Amino acid sequence: MADALLDPRTIRALAAELDLRPTKQRGQNFVHDANTVRRIVAAAGVREDDVVLEIGPGLGSLTLGLLERAAGVVAIEIEHSLARRLTRTAAERLPGRADALRVVEADALAVDVLDDPQPTLVVANLPYNVSVPVLLHVLARFPSVRGGLVMVQSEVADRLVAGPGSRTYGVPSVKLAWYCAARRVGSVPPTVFWPVPNVDSGLVELVRREPPATTASRERVFAVVDAAFSQRRKMLRSALAGVFGSSAATSAALESVGVDPQARGEVLGIADFVRIAEVVPGPVG
Repeated sequence: MADALLDPRTIRALAAELDLRPTKQRGQNFVHDANTVRRIVAAAGVREDDVVLEIGPGLGSLTLGLLERAAGVVAIEIEHSLARRLTRTAAERLPGRADALRVVEADALAVDVLDDPQPTLVVANLPYNVSVPVLLHVLARFPSVRGGLVMVQSEVADRLVAGPGSRTYGVPSVKLAWYCAARRVGSVPPTVFWPVPNVDSGLVELVRREPPATTASRERVFAVVDAAFSQRRKMLRSALAGVFGSSAATSAALESVGVDPQARGEVLGIADFVRIAEVVPGPVG
């Protein structure tokens, strides 16, 4: 299988065949380095019994690496030409494993159900513009996913793994913490991509954990998080006034759950937001 993965020449040949001009709009940057692909697969902890969910497989660089290791791969690709070519690429380069690939032609944000067997890991090179919403969508819709590894722009990686009080801590950090423990496990240089992006990429490891025990729904907790960060510079008593009805009501509610009304959202962890959501009156979000 040493030559099954895609190299720069093959990547360019496939792009030419499809008349593909990678666009910034879709965040299309294709990995052409086999060592990087195998490093990602290894870091993801892919097992022989795993069914891996890959978002945006593109020309199939990572897909082939995953097929070498996993029981199966479900690849969600929005572009018709890429989805159609991916099946052929797997058959040509890994004929013995092509049947283990399922290609779903769709927008990942619109995929709520997948045929069995259900995915157990998510491993993907996620484009900048949709990386956070796609990741949160997958974790919400597919509880069978026990974790995985995503490659995202370096600044997004920093946001995903940031803790309370960090300069990069924000809505993505808090919402991901509802589902997973996340940590950065490496960087990827621009030179392994075609076309070459102008930023480094980061690898983020995800380990699923039980969501916080709470009487509040996830939707309610996330609505509180959104409100707290919508005016990042404001104290919570002001930022959440719209949720509780007034600044005074907010202060009283926050004090009742042990949160300082003069604090800002950036210093609170997911458990703090859960406690706040539990005392929100009526419907929210």
